[in-house]
Amino acid sequence: MNKVIVIIPALNEEKTIGSVVKEAKKHSSEVLVINDGSIDNTAQIAQEQGAIVYSHIINRGVGGALKTGFEAALLNQADIIVMLDADGQHDPSIIPNLIQPLLENSADAVLGSRLLNPGQMPFLRRLYNQTANLVTFVLFGVKTTDSQSGLRAFNRKTLELLELKANGPEICSEIIKEIGRKKLRLKEIPIEAIYTEYSMSKGQNMYLGIKTFIKLIFLRAFR
Repeated sequence: MNKVIVIIPALNEEKTIGSVVKEAKKHSSEVLVINDGSIDNTAQIAQEQGAIVYSHIINRGVGGALKTGFEAALLNQADIIVMLDADGQHDPSIIPNLIQPLLENSADAVLGSRLLNPGQMPFLRRLYNQTANLVTFVLFGVKTTDSQSGLRAFNRKTLELLELKANGPEICSEIIKEIGRKKLRLKEIPIEAIYTEYSMSKGQNMYLGIKTFIKLIFLRAFR
């Protein structure tokens, strides 16, 4: 039996964290919620639903939260590690399909791509993601269809090899960079994102995109 641990970085996600944890537990051995300086009831609700909660006293950013989660997953003897957003954008029932290539040893990392099956994906979200894909490819030489996806899975070996420095959302592209640099096998599978008014209030905007781009330039310069 492979130990599957789901990592959920969360900042003020009391509206959705309970249902996300509840559903993720159905498809994993453990769920780790990284409470990244929340000032609401995120941590309490996550614990009530059976998650193991690690809390940052201050907000470190999604990259900082993921790095805490990755370290905790390795310490907890994970064989497979899944990244999952806390805002309800992804249906945890896709986890078995996401990790299947890892179980078959046909991939070292699996990316859930919203752009392989964009469906009702809003135009601006699609534009932001396609721009990020281009930037990631130009800077790091790895081609993906959804470099900013928050739904990913890795085997233990892959996670141990990744050398991650980013604390912000640029960690999504940094992970892709490291996969390419270490010559690991990356596979993409189509997923459908769940767009609600709440989930749409999160994520990309022009300011964040520019800030992330500048940080990616630094990551490229000091790779």
